Amino acid sequence: MTELWTKEYEIYDSGVTLLCGVDEAGRGPLAGPVYAAAVMLPRGCEIPGLNDSKKLSEKRREELFDVICEKAVAFGIARAEVEEIEERNILGATFLAMNRAIAQLSPQPELALIDGNRNTGIAVPSRCVVKGDASCADIAAASILAKVSRDRYMLEMAARYPEYAFEQHKGYGTQLHYERLRLYGPLPIHRPSFLRKMH
Repeated sequence: MTELWTKEYEIYDSGVTLLCGVDEAGRGPLAGPVYAAAVMLPRGCEIPGLNDSKKLSEKRREELFDVICEKAVAFGIARAEVEEIEERNILGATFLAMNRAIAQLSPQPELALIDGNRNTGIAVPSRCVVKGDASCADIAAASILAKVSRDRYMLEMAARYPEYAFEQHKGYGTQLHYERLRLYGPLPIHRPSFLRKMH
């Protein structure tokens, strides 16, 4: 767990005291909003089992969600809607969701650590951390909040549109999802620009 703090400690040592991690969930799916979360954990906070959300089971992510929300100094969860994805493209919409999540933090961070290699659209001072969800505690925590929030939304959509089996594929372009799309056509929560690539 401590190795997840290495990068953050280096930044703390350089004089930054308020740090948050930011990550998104749902850049790739054909349906649903893109979610982002921003998390500010207490310095050196140990959360057993904290890891990149992609390496955890759904059950474990759900358990960690509550622990993170409880232990965080501050956290924000936000999303950008399908219309915004269409209007701004997925990268622009991702930054929009990230900025909305960061805006919910109180206190505001001096520096936001953004998972990935792009941070051009972030409204606060920020730094990219490639594979940050596996190497930074704050980003790993944000990855879990974003992923669980998006999955919960997709489960609500599964209840509303049972014939699409969203509970199984969460809106990603799986074979099953494509089959259902061909059978029933797109819904308002589908991203038109993503369906153009449909094979």
